[in-house]
Amino acid sequence: MDFRFGADDEEFRAEARAWLSTHLTGEYADAGGGPGSEHEDAGVRLDWERELGAHGWIGLGWNAEYGNRRATLTQQVVWAEEYARARAPGRVGHIGENLLAPTLIAYGTDEQQARFLPGIARGEELWCQGYSEPGAGSDLAAVRTAAVRDGASYRVTGQKIWTSLAREAHWCFVLARTEPDSHRHHGLSFLLLPMDQPGRVEVRPIRQLTGTSEFNEVFFDGAEAVEVVGGEGDGWRVAMGLLALERGVSTLVQQIGFEEELAEVVRIAVDSGAAADPVLRDRLVRQWAELRTMRWNALRTLGRNDDPGAPSVAKLLWAGWHQRLGELAVQVRGAAAMAGPGPWSPEYELDPLQRLFLFSRADTIYGGADEIQRNIIAERVLGLPRELR
Repeated sequence: MDFRFGADDEEFRAEARAWLSTHLTGEYADAGGGPGSEHEDAGVRLDWERELGAHGWIGLGWNAEYGNRRATLTQQVVWAEEYARARAPGRVGHIGENLLAPTLIAYGTDEQQARFLPGIARGEELWCQGYSEPGAGSDLAAVRTAAVRDGASYRVTGQKIWTSLAREAHWCFVLARTEPDSHRHHGLSFLLLPMDQPGRVEVRPIRQLTGTSEFNEVFFDGAEAVEVVGGEGDGWRVAMGLLALERGVSTLVQQIGFEEELAEVVRIAVDSGAAADPVLRDRLVRQWAELRTMRWNALRTLGRNDDPGAPSVAKLLWAGWHQRLGELAVQVRGAAAMAGPGPWSPEYELDPLQRLFLFSRADTIYGGADEIQRNIIAERVLGLPRELR
């Protein structure tokens, strides 16, 4: 396959690079965020989201009727790569842009698209995902959160967990059981619920091993959901369609960050002399080669919707790779990897590579555990017998 970008793509790259160099200044240039660092610079990143929206950089793949720019699939990749290389702030609107919006375009009504897509495109309405529950994480069909019809809306009661950006979000898309006696993936609905409902929606941060709170618990006590996407009882189909969107562009962007982390680990290994160890040097080379393979695999599957195993393969590849990189980051630093910033620090704070090691422990669990991904590949791609329950 030819993995090169065309002339139009490179012209788009120059435009993206020029815009970022002009606008990514001041406090925007210093803002953090992203996986493992969602606690950083929340206010600045909210402002940055609106800056992106005002200039049409949100929703590049949509029809150009919401203030967004038009862009081909490869141009979306170009933008995402340049954004990552510029070390722009971690996006707080990515759940709305990359998960909910394509789902509404695929399954929502014209009225739902007209209501919700413009706010996402402007960077003004942020979303979180209400999928996992205690006892229903990777086994999503076991959700127990219930929703009862109340006129034109629904009343939702239950608990969700591991909810990223719940404190910042204005809205949540919730998978809930709308048929009380239904079982497994039957009787579920995909609901849209405003988060600003005092006494009915409560968000509790979950303190993690890193000392930060990337995720949250969310409790619903008769909270009102105002829309159902895809029709009542058809939530499983919509939810699975959404999960299939976690491929391609987002995977390629993620790899830019991985590239920078690997470069830092290699630099430390060379400077410290650890790279002289042939075993460790072999591991570093393997990390580099595997990262290149992940990129080619992502480009190969980009835009394909006929491969049910592609998202699971991508998840298995990057999760294990990133976890091994975290282990290498500790190994090349030796005893220094165990030390904090010093007694002058009023509060213990991990450095980026320490955070990489600790946070990557969860890579093979969140977003669908490795065991679940292997089952999907075995059953849906290879046609092996289904796992006994």
